[in-house]
Amino acid sequence: MPRSKSCLLSSCVPMGTAALPIEKHFVPPAALPSWPASDGGFAKGSIDLGGLEVRQITKFSKVWSTMQGGEDGVGATFCKPSPVPAGFSALGHYAQPNNRPLFGHVLVARDTSGTGALLAAPVDYTLIWSSPDGAGHFWLPKAPEGYKAVGAVVTATSDKPSPDEVRCVRADFTDACETEKPELSSDKDGFRAATLRPAVRGIDARGVHAGTFLAQSSATPVSASTFGCLKNNSASYTSSMPDLSQVNSLLAAYAPHVFLHPKEAYLPSSVTWFFESGALLHQKGSQTATPVAADGSNLPRGGGNDGGYWLDLPAADNNQREDVKKGDLPSAKVYVQAKPMLGGTVTDLAVWIFYPLNGAARAQVGFLTIPLGEIGEHVGDWEHVTLRVSNFSGELLRVYLSQHSAGTWVEASQLEYLDGFGWNRPVAYASRHGHAMYPKAGLVLQGDSRLGVGIRNDCARGSRLDTGGAERWEVVSAEYLGVKEPAWLGFERGWGPREVYNIGRVINSVARILPRSMRERLAKLVEKVFVGDGPTGPKMHGNWRNDEREAR
Repeated sequence: MPRSKSCLLSSCVPMGTAALPIEKHFVPPAALPSWPASDGGFAKGSIDLGGLEVRQITKFSKVWSTMQGGEDGVGATFCKPSPVPAGFSALGHYAQPNNRPLFGHVLVARDTSGTGALLAAPVDYTLIWSSPDGAGHFWLPKAPEGYKAVGAVVTATSDKPSPDEVRCVRADFTDACETEKPELSSDKDGFRAATLRPAVRGIDARGVHAGTFLAQSSATPVSASTFGCLKNNSASYTSSMPDLSQVNSLLAAYAPHVFLHPKEAYLPSSVTWFFESGALLHQKGSQTATPVAADGSNLPRGGGNDGGYWLDLPAADNNQREDVKKGDLPSAKVYVQAKPMLGGTVTDLAVWIFYPLNGAARAQVGFLTIPLGEIGEHVGDWEHVTLRVSNFSGELLRVYLSQHSAGTWVEASQLEYLDGFGWNRPVAYASRHGHAMYPKAGLVLQGDSRLGVGIRNDCARGSRLDTGGAERWEVVSAEYLGVKEPAWLGFERGWGPREVYNIGRVINSVARILPRSMRERLAKLVEKVFVGDGPTGPKMHGNWRNDEREAR
């Protein structure tokens, strides 16, 4: 069994005698790693938002739970932070589906501005919904004028919560928020509970994730605009970010193990190996290609992906071309961008992996596996895994896995961990040929899995890229630290020529035994997945300055 990572223990202690549905907790096997000493505020337990001090609470008392609805149909549990440190106030309660070990947090706050005006008690509560068993009641705090509620409140009785249960936050210390996918919903009465998060998320955005949730019902509709996420108003909102030595310590603690498929023909390599192995720079309108310098110093910078330049493998008449396609696992390393997110309360470590070639795709229709010719094959493939780390504690919160044009966040408690490697470092699986990242081995169909029609993403344990090994990572960007970026990172054009596929012709050729309607459906899916502007470097991806793009 994979081990869980080293982190703070999240526990939900039942109130009264009711049994807790979430019986499996995310239990750390060892202490949280220690970080190098620093004058900064990283992993100090609290963060100053400019006069509003917040702390991360990971222990809870259960208020109500259900074993129906929610993810996988196993219900959800609703808790309140407990205990709340003296002098601090809760801002809302916590919700989590029952299909995973309990692991989460909410923020509590205290006013350190000297004005005493940043927090205020609700003037009243509005009942949103009561559970059929009468044991769960969901309330909307009514904020005083000039303040915003940050999250919903749950009680075990129909009595209104105390005004001291939570505090509302002055509006200028809040930001717009939106909901993530619902933790629990009911079609019968329109009840829905969903975690709140900042609506704008990026390097420069100030919205802070408080860990609270929204509740609504048909009788009491509530929108995300009713609530506010917290806002970091500190003049130096990156003051709680890790310094470079701490970033390297985080990578030593959490850098992922990436398993390649046993039949993977196209392995990763270092960028330097790719350049030194004969990569060529092409310019539009020129018949002569230029060898790329080992450090990429002769690559044009800026200009966007305007099609004026692109990289390619060594010339077709060069025997080395086929060798370069295969990559070079011994030379492979990962390139890391460290950036503030969620108002500087978390650090995102985007771990980028380069492959000289992305292999051709395969489709599945029912029980048939259909190779798609050269569709999906392109030079220069960049994939990434993003580690989201709490700046309160240094614990790993969740991991983003890139999957073609989008990807998925996976909670740290739901990942695999490899025994014998400190137990902190998560496992990711790169799919065969396409190199999309997944948290588990097996087959993932990209398309309509109900009809058994989709692009195959096959994952299994073959060769392993140990991104935490000696000299396996390089921090290439951290704007808040002034890290000098390598020359090649500024190359904004294509890392391979744009591929043009005659999708209809290929589908009619390789899948001619299928009915016409099925071929047309498959062609539309292939066009949606594989038609684009060609591969570009990390800096040209939307997540370079913004939050990760999630698959819908």
